[in-house]
Amino acid sequence: MSRQKIAAGNWKMNKTFEDGLSLARAISNSELPGSVEVILAVPFIHLKAVRDMTLPARTLHISAQNCSNHGSGAYTGEVSAEMLHSISVPFVLVGHSERRQYFGEDADVLNGKLEQAIAQDIRPIYCCGEPLEIRKAGTHIAYVKEQLDATIFKLSETDFRKLVIAYEPIWAIGTGETASKEQAQEMHLAIRNLIAEAFSPEIADNVSILYGGSVKPANAKELFSQPDVDGGLVGGASLKANDFIQIIQSF
Repeated sequence: MSRQKIAAGNWKMNKTFEDGLSLARAISNSELPGSVEVILAVPFIHLKAVRDMTLPARTLHISAQNCSNHGSGAYTGEVSAEMLHSISVPFVLVGHSERRQYFGEDADVLNGKLEQAIAQDIRPIYCCGEPLEIRKAGTHIAYVKEQLDATIFKLSETDFRKLVIAYEPIWAIGTGETASKEQAQEMHLAIRNLIAEAFSPEIADNVSILYGGSVKPANAKELFSQPDVDGGLVGGASLKANDFIQIIQSF
């Protein structure tokens, strides 16, 4: 099965408007492999300008980092999926570990976001993963299964096929711990097997699952060489054009 290879960069809360445009321009003007879909998850202030810049590039897209679980209304500071759709945003992050941790987003909120995004023809990049204490207890697969059961496994097969999944080993991000390529492959395969059980082997074989645990130029190639790792959701390294371009070319 030839799944879509994806290199997604999550800028998080970084880059002024002009700095962001410079970074996007450097990536857009580089030699990008035609077989890799590149997604830039940029702050809201950059979305339209970067979208306009990347429109000519067939394999370069933008993503919002968040959307509201409400369609509209008196929710000051929120941005709806309909608003994102109105400027042709094709992807949105849902369930990122930082949104869960810092903003208390639970399954009910995430299900609302999934519903809103899909209704607006925006593809969710759904994030899941376990913290350090769960990994050390050896219950990481069961923990992630609970996350999936409570959210994306409630979707119809048609809607599930629109997803990209990103596995975030929270324990390997900024903790001093390091995830090996074997550990990444173990969890990606486990997630794929869970999808096969919830839906079908065919659906599991076709969904792209990205690795989101401190991907860098030094480890991207060995991570992406694993049979069930279809790319990366890249944090810090996506803020440096040369580093991110090297990661894109690691396939």
